[in-house]
Amino acid sequence: MTERILGPVHPTSAATATLRPLFLGAVTFSPGSLLGGWQERTATRTLPHCAEQLEAAGALDNFRRVTGEADGDHRNMWFADSDVYKTLEAAAWQLGRTPDDAELRAFLETTAALVAKAQGDDGYLNSYFTVVKPELRWRELHWSHELYCAGHLIQAAVAAARAGVGAQLVTVARRFADLIVERFSRVDDVDGHPEIETALVELYRVTGHRPYLDLAKRFLDLRGHGLLDGGRFGSRYLQDHEPVRTAGEVAGHVVRQLYLLAGVVDVAVETRDDELLDAARRLWADAFGTRTYLTGAQGSRHRDEAFGDPYELPPDRAYGETCAAIASFHWNWRLLLATGEGKYADEMERVLYNAIAGSTALDGTHFFYANPLHLRTGHDGSHEDAPSHRLPWYSCACCPPNLARLVASLSGYVATTDPGGLQVHLYADGTLQTTVDGAEVRVVTRTGYPWDGRVEISVTTDAALTLSLRIPGWAAGALVDGVPAEVHDGYAAVRRDWTAGATVVLDLPMPARLVRPHPRIDAVRGCVAVTRGPLVYCLEQADLPAGVTLEDVRLDVGAPLVAGRLPDVPVTLAARGRVETPASDELYPAEAEEPHGEPIELTAIPYFLWGNREPGPMRVWLPVAR
Repeated sequence: MTERILGPVHPTSAATATLRPLFLGAVTFSPGSLLGGWQERTATRTLPHCAEQLEAAGALDNFRRVTGEADGDHRNMWFADSDVYKTLEAAAWQLGRTPDDAELRAFLETTAALVAKAQGDDGYLNSYFTVVKPELRWRELHWSHELYCAGHLIQAAVAAARAGVGAQLVTVARRFADLIVERFSRVDDVDGHPEIETALVELYRVTGHRPYLDLAKRFLDLRGHGLLDGGRFGSRYLQDHEPVRTAGEVAGHVVRQLYLLAGVVDVAVETRDDELLDAARRLWADAFGTRTYLTGAQGSRHRDEAFGDPYELPPDRAYGETCAAIASFHWNWRLLLATGEGKYADEMERVLYNAIAGSTALDGTHFFYANPLHLRTGHDGSHEDAPSHRLPWYSCACCPPNLARLVASLSGYVATTDPGGLQVHLYADGTLQTTVDGAEVRVVTRTGYPWDGRVEISVTTDAALTLSLRIPGWAAGALVDGVPAEVHDGYAAVRRDWTAGATVVLDLPMPARLVRPHPRIDAVRGCVAVTRGPLVYCLEQADLPAGVTLEDVRLDVGAPLVAGRLPDVPVTLAARGRVETPASDELYPAEAEEPHGEPIELTAIPYFLWGNREPGPMRVWLPVAR
């Protein structure tokens, strides 16, 4: 039964996790809901597209060169194996939900067979180093991504094991994991790209084999002692400049840092290491207190895909890699399970509905790698590092299959349980069936969220259940059954007699709001952003009159923001502003001259929907009219 399939993160009974995730099939989204539609589009469009691109771009041929079934040079990035593994993981989660998908099952089984055939006699598996650099196996760990690729293979195997598919893939991953344990338990080496840590912990959770957990902890404890050659980016880029237990700030390549911190939380809860968990929480406070964009994106610098200095958050130069947004979602989920604190679910929601959702086009087959908050007029989008529109694939194709594996397993992140309680973290129209203290619980949710803040939750159970509803930090004045919500750690607790069924109505006020940046964020000083509920809004050139340049638009903060709609956009926001055309064409006029101003009616759309009509400029942070 699909409802008994464990999801991507499932701490053991001996772990110190506060909350327990539900089985993957416990939650079913309604097809008409935002999350339900996204999940269906991923199943029917994104996942098949990824499978096709693995073939067309040559990632599968890289394995065939190992087996002697293909000729020529290795294609794409030296870590392209990981794209195959992430797609396999997505396929496994999807088959856990729709086991009768014969075409998807055939893809998984034939690809797993190819991977198995490419595996060495000793268990080693990496198409690049096996063919191109066999003499340098394990000798270029600062840059090789060998353990990073192994981590994604293991995570695909975890998904396959839990979904009851791809038994061959599980065998391959365990053979490789055993080789890694044998080799790295005896040497002081770590991989330049963290990912193996959280994968090993989850493999331990599946198998109960303690050496996997012990090696994950060893990798964490070795990191930060200068074992890696940071090259021109330095040791901070690789998070090898300071041990995680004492680090006071996030640093370096964002995806590396966030994958590492996800592993930190996993190891901390399984080994009951409070010092390690405290380190993760300390670094979270730095990341989300000084280095996170309004959309939840992280990464200010294109040069090394890295965090910037505190408050260095330029909107037009934002890198905001899609994989970093997904890694943030993963890290926050683990912290939520460990602590039960709603601030982590708030960040999951923010990054999910904005940075992550915005990375994928409505057709499900075009994607952003970087996610800026401002695309300038005249932007040169000819290179895939900073395109003006979403692309179907990338030479470094990490993001599309990463999106597929997250969305395919998204129902596993909605709710949790603890002794005597059920907690709802993400709101979506649909149903939930689980057990609390051995008693069956059925929940039906009716809502138009995130477009509408009214959430009706009907519960039927014989359990003495406490229903905890997340009250987002933006939802001032939230009501539970018409009464102001009493909020503790981000949740309102509801206790009822549920035996005959009872409905709780949560009202989350969703007025359009103007948000101002912290005064130290120099790049957007004097600007405001428009939000409504969990959604960040933006202006697009497509909604401006002909002849108006987006950078000349100023927002009238004294005028009301009025809800409206467009095709494919359930809620737009109408605003007023001015077009302030510069009085001079000089780049630096000697004296400031008053610009020429004309009133203008503006339409803002949700940030995650930008770029779906036509390529063109976009802006989240808007200068204020004089």
